[in-house]
Amino acid sequence: MSSYRQILYHIIFRTKEGKNTLIQGNIKELYAYIHGIIKNKNCILYSINGMEDHIHFLSDLHPSIALADYMRDIKASTSFWIKKENKLPHFEGWAEGYAALTYAWRDKEMIKQYIIGQQDHHKKETFMLEYRRLLEEHGIIIDERFFP
Repeated sequence: MSSYRQILYHIIFRTKEGKNTLIQGNIKELYAYIHGIIKNKNCILYSINGMEDHIHFLSDLHPSIALADYMRDIKASTSFWIKKENKLPHFEGWAEGYAALTYAWRDKEMIKQYIIGQQDHHKKETFMLEYRRLLEEHGIIIDERFFP
């Protein structure tokens, strides 16, 4: 008998201290690099976008990979690549932690569109308000030390 799985994650992570170091003109290459990491882990990237201080992506997660390892590898590899390529000269690193929100397959297109619409979305809501809202919507207890 075969094993089946569907693990769909909306991942959110931000820059160190929430600094605006992800310059939009150079960010597409970073997204492509992240896509390569995800593909090499036998996962699928459905959508990626972000702002100067954070990134959202929607990905499946292969069952052989632990979420913590997945995120550690993405953050470490991208930090090394950014510094080596010097595409984002003010980038200082990623903040500790991330949000990994699970969704049903039927919600995939809705989440993809949400991620695609980040620039318009953030004209109305700051990242920290968005982050708090998403965590609360998922019933996650918030550690107030990380919210100014």
